[in-house]
Amino acid sequence: MNDKSRPKYLEPGQPIEIRVEDLIGRMTLEEKMRQMGMHSITQLLKDGKFSHKLAQEFFKDMGIGAMQVPHLNPEDSAEAINELQKFLKDDTRLGIPALVISECLHGFMSPGATIFPQAIGLASTWDIDLFRDIAAAAAKEARSVGVSQVLAPDLDLAREPRWGRTEETYGEDPYLCARMGVEYIKGIQGEGPAVDGEHVIATVKHFAAHGSPEGGVNLSPVPAGERQLRELYLPPFKAAVMEAGALSVMPAYSEFDGIPCSSSKMLLTKILRDEWGFKGYVFSDFTAINMLVDMHHTAETLEEAGKQALNAGMDMEAPSIQAFGEGLMKLVQKGEVAEELIDRAVSRILRVKFLAGLFENPYVSVERAAEVINCDNHRKLALKAAHESIILLKNKDGLLPLDRDIESIAVIGPNADIAQLGDYSIEKEGTVTLLQGIRNKVSPKTKVSYAKGCGIYELSKAGFSEAVEAARSSRVAVVAVGCASMIKCGIGWCDSNDNAATCGEGYDRTDLELPGIQQELVEELVKTGTPTIVVLVNGRPLSILWISENAHAILEAWYPGEEGGNALADIIFGDVNPSGKLPVSFPKTVGQIPIYYNYKPSARGFYHEPGSLEKPGRDYVFMDTNPLYAFGYGLSYTEFEYSDLDVTPNKISPYDKTTVSVNVKNVGNREGREVIQLYINDEVSSVTTPVKTLRGFKKVNLKPGEKQRISFTLTPDDLSLLDEYMRTVVEPGVFEVMAGGLKKKFKVK
Repeated sequence: MNDKSRPKYLEPGQPIEIRVEDLIGRMTLEEKMRQMGMHSITQLLKDGKFSHKLAQEFFKDMGIGAMQVPHLNPEDSAEAINELQKFLKDDTRLGIPALVISECLHGFMSPGATIFPQAIGLASTWDIDLFRDIAAAAAKEARSVGVSQVLAPDLDLAREPRWGRTEETYGEDPYLCARMGVEYIKGIQGEGPAVDGEHVIATVKHFAAHGSPEGGVNLSPVPAGERQLRELYLPPFKAAVMEAGALSVMPAYSEFDGIPCSSSKMLLTKILRDEWGFKGYVFSDFTAINMLVDMHHTAETLEEAGKQALNAGMDMEAPSIQAFGEGLMKLVQKGEVAEELIDRAVSRILRVKFLAGLFENPYVSVERAAEVINCDNHRKLALKAAHESIILLKNKDGLLPLDRDIESIAVIGPNADIAQLGDYSIEKEGTVTLLQGIRNKVSPKTKVSYAKGCGIYELSKAGFSEAVEAARSSRVAVVAVGCASMIKCGIGWCDSNDNAATCGEGYDRTDLELPGIQQELVEELVKTGTPTIVVLVNGRPLSILWISENAHAILEAWYPGEEGGNALADIIFGDVNPSGKLPVSFPKTVGQIPIYYNYKPSARGFYHEPGSLEKPGRDYVFMDTNPLYAFGYGLSYTEFEYSDLDVTPNKISPYDKTTVSVNVKNVGNREGREVIQLYINDEVSSVTTPVKTLRGFKKVNLKPGEKQRISFTLTPDDLSLLDEYMRTVVEPGVFEVMAGGLKKKFKVK
C-alpha cells in the first residue's frame, strides 16, 4: 500500500458505509470499472495451478469484481482460490478481494459436491425446514473451497411447461415459490445482514417474469401486463429482498413490455430499490448486456448497451468485461456517462464484499474443503430430500409398496440405469440409479432382470423384445421413462450421458409427450399383463394420459439427485411412505396450456360441456379443461381425514387478522407425512381474482390414528388485491377458505 497510515477501509471496526466511501475515494476510474466485471479463474490456471504470471498479465496491479470458480476437485479449487485472493491482496495496488462465483441451483456445482434433487423436486417436498437445511449444506460446501457468491435460487414461475428451464423452478405458484425461496436464501446467506464463513451470498434470478416465455421458447418475451407482473411474478422476488435480505439480483435475459430486463429502469431501480429498498448489487446474466445489441437490438454498440444497463441499475457484467469495458470508460471520460453512476455501482459491489467478510477472511482451509464436500451428513440429507420429493401419482389396488422378497422384478427403460441429475450439476461417481437402488433393496432370492428397451428420443425398437420378455417373465415391471437434462461441465455446455438433452436451458418443446417411442415401450409392457409401475424421471410436466389410464402405479421422481435410486427403492418397497406434492399442474395434452391451478373465473370455459371423439362438445370439442394432475396433488400409502375447519374470528375489518384451523388425522395403518394446504377465494371483488389462491401450507408427520390441529394466520396482505388503480387494498366482502376438501366462509366488513 502507498499510504503510510492504515486506511479506514481496512479497519474492521469502521461502519461499512465509511469503509466503502474511503475505498471509492482512493480508486482510479479504471480500478472502479474493473470492479464492475467478472473473469474466470480457469483462464489464470496453468496445468491446473494458479499462475502468478498469467495473473500479473491480466490484473496489471488492479483488482476485479468477481471470478468464476474453477471446476477442480475440492482441494485444488480451494488452493487456486486462496492463491487468487492472496495475489489480489498482496500484488494489486488496493488489495481488494474478489467475489468468487458458482452455481448452486440444487447443490454446489463442483466436482464431487453433493447433488440434491433438482429444484422442481425440492419444491415437491413442500418442507421449508428441509429446504433451509439443504441450502445451508450447499452453502457450506461452496464456502469451504472459497466461493463467496452463488447464482441461486431461481424464482421464476413455471407457468409455461414447454419451457426447458421449468426444472430449475419451484413451480407455478407465487406463494409456494416465495416461501421456498425465502428459506433457501436464509440457508444460503444465514440470518444476515453479514455473511459468515459458513454461508455465501445468494443471487435471486431471473428478475422478472422469465418463466412464461412466448411459445415456451427460452428468452422470448413474456406476454403479460403490469398487473400480472405485480400479482404473480414479483411476489417471490419481493419476499427474497424484503424478508430474506438477498444481497444480489440477476435480471432475466428476456424483455418485459418492450424493455429488456437488463436495461429496465422500472425493474432495476423503481421496483427493486425505490419500492423494496434493495441494498445489494445487480449481477448480469452471462452475456445479457451484449444481448441488448445482438438479440434485443435496443443498442447499436457494446458501449451503448453498457450505458443503457448502467443507467437502469445494473452493477456488474458477467462472464467477462465487455460492455462495461474500455468503450464505456471512454464515454465517462467524455462526460457522456456520469462518473457518479460508476461510483454508485462500485459502492454497491464493495458493500457486499464487506458484508461477506472478504477483506478480513479471504482464505479457506484446503484440508477442510475435502472434509466438507459430500460428507456423510450431506449425503444423508440428499437421500431425505429425494424421499420427500418423490410423488405417488397413481396406485391401483394398492400395488405399492412391493414386498422386498418378491420372486422376480423387471427393471426397464432408458432412465432405469442412468442417474439423470438435471441441469446445473456435474456427473460424479457414486450416484445411484434406479436399477442399483432396487438391487440394493431386494432379498438375495429375488431375480432382477434389466432391459433398456429404447433410448430417450431414438426411434429404434430393437430393444423392445428383450424388455417385453423381461416383463413377461417377472411378477412386476418397473419402467423408468422421461427426459434427459443437461450437465454443465465448466468449459461450456455438454450433453448428458452421451444423449442429446430434451430438457434444460435452451431445450424447449412443442409437445409434452414422452420423447421418442417411450410410450410405445410402456404400452407393450402393459400388454404383457404384468403389473407395471411407471417411474417418471423428468424436468417438466408431461402429458401422460394413456399411461395414467393404463399403468398400475406411477411415481414422479423428477431428477432425484445422487441418492435418487436408493430413495425410489425405499418408496417402492415401503421403507418410506411417499409424501411429495406437485408444485406444478400436469396437462392431459399440450393444447390445454396454460393449465395452472390459480386461474381466473372465466379461464376454464363457459359452456362446461366437455367433449370426446365419441361425442364432441364445448368448450374444447374433444377434451375437457381440467388438468390430468393438479397442483398440490400427491398420494400416500396411508389416508388422511380432515375435519372441523374453522375461521376465528369469522368477521374482521380490512386491517385485522384471522386464524384458520383444521383437524388432520391419519386414518390408515401406516405412518405418513401430509401437506396441509390452505387456499382462499375472494367471492366478489372489484377486479377479477383467481378461483383459489394458496395462502398457507404445513407438512406434518402422523402415526396411524394420530390427529393434529393445524392453524394458519391470514393477514391483510393475504386478503389483498390490486384494485383498478393498482393500489393494494383489502375489500369488504365474503371470503372462502379451503383445506383438504373442506370449505368455510368468513366476512371482511
